[in-house]
Amino acid sequence: MPTPLSPRQLIEKLVSFPTVSRDSNLDLVDWVAGYLDGFGIPVTRVPNGDATKASLYAHVGPAVAGGVLLSGHTDVVPADGQDWATDPWDVVERDGKLYGRGTCDMKGFDALAIWALVRAAREGVKRPLQLALSHDEEVGCIGAPPMIAHMAEHGFPKAEAVIVGEPSMMQVVTGHKGGIGFRTHVKGFEVHSSIMHEGVSAIMEGARLIMWANQMNAQNRAKSASGADALFHPPWTTVHVGEISGGTAHNITAADCHFGLDFRCIPGESIEDWRDAYLAEVARVQTAMQAVRPEARIEVEQYFAIPPLRPESDGPAEALARRLTGDNGTHVVSYGTEAGQFQEGGYSAVVCGPGDIAQAHQPNEYITLTQLEAGEAFMSRLLDHLKE
Repeated sequence: MPTPLSPRQLIEKLVSFPTVSRDSNLDLVDWVAGYLDGFGIPVTRVPNGDATKASLYAHVGPAVAGGVLLSGHTDVVPADGQDWATDPWDVVERDGKLYGRGTCDMKGFDALAIWALVRAAREGVKRPLQLALSHDEEVGCIGAPPMIAHMAEHGFPKAEAVIVGEPSMMQVVTGHKGGIGFRTHVKGFEVHSSIMHEGVSAIMEGARLIMWANQMNAQNRAKSASGADALFHPPWTTVHVGEISGGTAHNITAADCHFGLDFRCIPGESIEDWRDAYLAEVARVQTAMQAVRPEARIEVEQYFAIPPLRPESDGPAEALARRLTGDNGTHVVSYGTEAGQFQEGGYSAVVCGPGDIAQAHQPNEYITLTQLEAGEAFMSRLLDHLKE
């Protein structure tokens, strides 16, 4: 049996794998599987469609339902183009902080979860402790739904509580927004700009859809939020375009325009309703384009959809997380997580993990030693709970 690694050693190992979402995570998955196997913990892998990536899940304790599942993701955002003072794939300690890509989001939690699973296997627990690590969370929480489905289909004992360890400063987050994203390709018709009325500018038509997004933001901001939705910052559904490309030259109507558009929806509103609203606007703009040139069109591809995490009434995950942290505050976040997907799969779920979300995706990303220690104490209390 190998020597168990400390949380600090585990975070150093996990960060050393450059698991940017655009690349494979298999080296990390292979290492985690091999490490857990050394302690007699079997791992189930769930590969993606082309087997270039995989999620994994594992179980320690009696093969019964009612345990606790610790959920994290293995991928990180790129460090390219960011001004790092250190090697992003090498954990460096300075002034009480551990620097490295993913230290905060969220290999710090992953390290703690793996550490706790090994402790559970060595010390024994009366109720199960489970681990689930997904791929491609950073590009739309793509890996978790197939993993959750695989767990259900293969009789994996269902946990009573899921703790998703996104950085929350160890506060218990009981709600987050849902999200849905679209890749939009506006196909115009090129003519000289002096006779632009005979062509269709993909850029100018795409701008109509972007202006619609601005109008929706203005309307949503003017609404009066109520109930749990009022807790969010901001307390309304947002529509955002972050990238756009297209055009050939300044004196030619653009043949193509590409942009991404996404919604972050308050739990009181439906991501499906917002999808339908956007597609209706797309159809309206396309009809006008085709009245000029029938060849013109708009192609829309939905590339992610993340359900919101809705606060639960007497949810076991919330009760457990509050017991372990002592946090009785009310916390919601505007970013999406896999907690909503677990909840949609019939689990009770909360978000609770070490680190500050303000550090996520930043150059010189870090987690403080204080937060890592708080996470370790949380895991120790969780193990004590599972031994009762």
